[in-house]
Amino acid sequence: MNPQDGERCVGGRTMTCDKEELRTLFLFEKLTDDQLARLCHEGRVELFEPGPVYTEGEPATCFFVLLSGTVVMYRRVGSDDVEISRTSQRGVYAGAFQAYLGERARGAKYNGSMRVTEPSRFFVLPSETFSSVMRDWFPMAVHLLEGLFFGNKNTQQIINQRERLLALGSLSAGLTHELNNPAAAAVSATAALRERVAGMRHKLGMIAAGRYEPEALLTLVDIQERTAEQVAKAMPVSPLEASDREDAIGDWLEDHGIQGGWQLAPTFVQAGLDTDWLDQVEAAVEEGALESAIRWLNYTVETELLMNEIEDSTTRVSTLVNAARQYSQLDRAPYQVVDVHELLDSTLLMLSGKIGRRITVVKEYDRTLPSIPAYPGELNQVWTNIIDNAVSAIEESGGDGTLTVRTSRDRDRLLVEFCDTGPGVPSEIRNRIFDPFFTTKPVGQGTGLGLDISWRIIANKHHGSLDVQSVPGDTRFQVRLPLTAAESDVAEQSAEPQPAPEPSPEAR
Repeated sequence: MNPQDGERCVGGRTMTCDKEELRTLFLFEKLTDDQLARLCHEGRVELFEPGPVYTEGEPATCFFVLLSGTVVMYRRVGSDDVEISRTSQRGVYAGAFQAYLGERARGAKYNGSMRVTEPSRFFVLPSETFSSVMRDWFPMAVHLLEGLFFGNKNTQQIINQRERLLALGSLSAGLTHELNNPAAAAVSATAALRERVAGMRHKLGMIAAGRYEPEALLTLVDIQERTAEQVAKAMPVSPLEASDREDAIGDWLEDHGIQGGWQLAPTFVQAGLDTDWLDQVEAAVEEGALESAIRWLNYTVETELLMNEIEDSTTRVSTLVNAARQYSQLDRAPYQVVDVHELLDSTLLMLSGKIGRRITVVKEYDRTLPSIPAYPGELNQVWTNIIDNAVSAIEESGGDGTLTVRTSRDRDRLLVEFCDTGPGVPSEIRNRIFDPFFTTKPVGQGTGLGLDISWRIIANKHHGSLDVQSVPGDTRFQVRLPLTAAESDVAEQSAEPQPAPEPSPEAR
């Protein structure tokens, strides 16, 4: 035993160790007299008064087994200590219980804090001794435990990567679908625009060969310019109003001997033109040239409308590309001060293809909230996982529903809440949904790591919290993030998310 380790284990009043008392604990009931004697010789019984036993982040030097009393385990979340378990069961253990890993456990720290609420007795064993006795007495078990520990760790890393690739594939498919629509619209509008420009050149030649006085031709060109301006200002109208206007324009064209007026009328209505505009055209041209002028101006209107369509389509493509850049954060620092609403908007846009038209998205943002220090790329991953779960839940209940994304201030935290109208999370599994590999989805449709990864990112990397409240028709995932950066964040901006805390103390 390392004397220094032994000294660090002493935190209370040392008492006599009775091997027969140890034998009554489930951990030690199968040990021989010699083994129990060694534990009593190298370990000790200590009495702790109410207060802390050890603190999260300190070197994990001791293995504690409760003999009597009550222990409470805490985890540090931001600036708060959050209680994670409380028990009075004899034999539960905590502390350096992974010391069996030997050299690979050297330098380990307590991953939580332990306090006692009443005078409590512990059997305390230095971590070096615990490692030694485990390897001496149970060599095969130690090998199996090492394989299980590192095998699960490697498996989880591989599946974490797989989870990210699946999310990336889903996002890529959605983004491709969203880009295809405006891109196809722009291609189609460009082809139609080429035809209209060719027709306009033909009509212009016919007008130039006609009997137009210079003043009349200038007036016609002026009408053309004002018509183009009118197209840009045109306001949408209801279907009923559009139908009435089309009838009026169609009647006007027919009354003036222009054939196929019903084909021209919808274009003029879409551009916000009416019979008063037609009267101006009639007054500007000589009798017999009206139809050529009207059709020439029709080409003008169509080209303006097509250019508007191209502009809208390319703007949509540009918006999607900017959203993808915002979502991926590829061109930005990993740790920065960000506006959470921008991250939420980019994620919702990236997932719009998956969300579909049957789900209504409601945004209730508190725009007065300040920007916060965070890892934006990883927060986007959290939003993606939670929204994906919400969409799946709504689809389970029939496909129609509402997803509400809400932000607000909760004391010194920024609260982001995702509410869905799905069937809810049953109470019997609610405390397991953040466990690794736990999923309610059919085989092949989920790895059970989405919420586990989200919890790690929020709790470990951002010192926040991720909770769920659920009743049928109202499930709420609540993410709370600190408004200011902890000193450890500034010093460790590039740190990877740490593994989720071991359930401690454990009763097995």
